[in-house]
Amino acid sequence: MDGMTMKVAEVEPSPPARLHPLPLRLMHWINAAAMLIMIASGWKIYNDEVIFGWLHVPDAITLGKYAQHALQWHFFGMWVIALNGLAYLIYGIVTGRFRRKLFPIWPHEVLATVRDALTFRLRHDDLTHYNAVQRVLYVGIILVGIVVVLSGLAIWKPVQLSGLLVLFYDFQTARLVHFLCMAAIVLFLAVHVALALLVPRSLLAMLTGGPRVDPASSHSAAMPAE
Repeated sequence: MDGMTMKVAEVEPSPPARLHPLPLRLMHWINAAAMLIMIASGWKIYNDEVIFGWLHVPDAITLGKYAQHALQWHFFGMWVIALNGLAYLIYGIVTGRFRRKLFPIWPHEVLATVRDALTFRLRHDDLTHYNAVQRVLYVGIILVGIVVVLSGLAIWKPVQLSGLLVLFYDFQTARLVHFLCMAAIVLFLAVHVALALLVPRSLLAMLTGGPRVDPASSHSAAMPAE
């Protein structure tokens, strides 16, 4: 309009934030501790009623003197995992972190990343960006975590939660699914820890929060940490 000055409101960009915010770090380490409790106590429970006759877990790496004692540890870890996992899912969805960090996943990118890994050309200099294989693994372990909780609940209360048990066909199948999910989690943890040791900066970032990055972009360049 003539004689009038149009003022356009400028939206100030969000200030750079830590790569791993404090809530995320707390949930990560709480989950790590609870998962170790669940795995070690679960192995003791498994030894009391094995699924595979040839497989017995050494008592030295189990938790609980007896199966009943191990069950108490398992129930404690179960509630921590369930509540902390729910908080993590809500946090990842509400903040948009899942959308920014884990998606999209394109098959050709996964194949290219695998090829780079096999030819020793895969680099992990940029902690702000997950490669395609990392995104697949993280999405996969989240889904496995959901299944392990559901199968665990079906085993815990097969009568009261019979509708949930039906999803796994029967009690023994639910036990098998629960065991296989546990094995997948153990394998993931082994790879996760190995990569953290190979790239110490990634472990340090999960302890301190890491470099400051632009929260609006998952591919932004890292800024020097203060």
